[in-house]
Amino acid sequence: MKTGLVVEGGGMKCAYSAGILDRFLDEHITFDYCIGVSAGSANTASYLAGQRGRNLRFYVDHLHEPGYMGVKNLLRTGQFFGLQYIYQTLTNSDGADPIDYPAIVENPAEFELVATDAATGKPVYFTKDDMKQDDYRAIMASCALPVMCRPISFKDQTYFDGGLSDSVPIMRAFAKGCDRVVVILSKPRSFVKQPEGFRHIYRHALRKYPQTIAALDNRHLMYRQNIADVKKQESAGKALVFAPSKELKMSTYARDEKLEQELYDLGISDFDARLNELHTFLS
Repeated sequence: MKTGLVVEGGGMKCAYSAGILDRFLDEHITFDYCIGVSAGSANTASYLAGQRGRNLRFYVDHLHEPGYMGVKNLLRTGQFFGLQYIYQTLTNSDGADPIDYPAIVENPAEFELVATDAATGKPVYFTKDDMKQDDYRAIMASCALPVMCRPISFKDQTYFDGGLSDSVPIMRAFAKGCDRVVVILSKPRSFVKQPEGFRHIYRHALRKYPQTIAALDNRHLMYRQNIADVKKQESAGKALVFAPSKELKMSTYARDEKLEQELYDLGISDFDARLNELHTFLS
């Protein structure tokens, strides 16, 4: 049986998946195939590297460092999230919080990261072969929120956040041969995606990328289909879903380390409540 893991994005809400992924490490739970979206791809990378606690530091310890995130960043660099600061300055081998890239390479699990082709608005699935020591543009591409971040140029193409085109890529996991899939959502099961706001702003800011605009216009429909697919596979016994068991007042752009810690702790407790169910599902 080939097991898969799908980790949704969601910016600062992904402290929840950081907690669950750390408990996977504690319990030595592994998967044959892993796919992450946006911040979920970054969290998955630390999990595959076996670096327990590293993700939490990016939601709590590094949160207020200059260059990490904020309006000042946006005005100075054109990026609310400092992707280069997070995934180069901090993450590189000589950084303050380096990722163990050799461990990712040595991990036998397949690893895909979802990005969106800015020219077509379609999903692109990078693999860990697209990363190199101190070159994590595949992660940056997966995390480049339109308007809030500049697009990432990589492999002669331009990319935005993977959440625009395949927010919860459970069907990609099954297409890659998985028989059972664990899904980590960043929002409660009651969440219903609404059409994007500030359409006039993103239509102007992204006028060079009409297909990216179209993807944003239809993002709520794509997301609802993703969730319908998740529920269908769950009903068939092929998916097990972790989602926040209570709603915290947390936004994608939150900068509150206490809330981040609370969301991380919620991931821990939600995992512990379903540990036996998870073992049964994966056995």
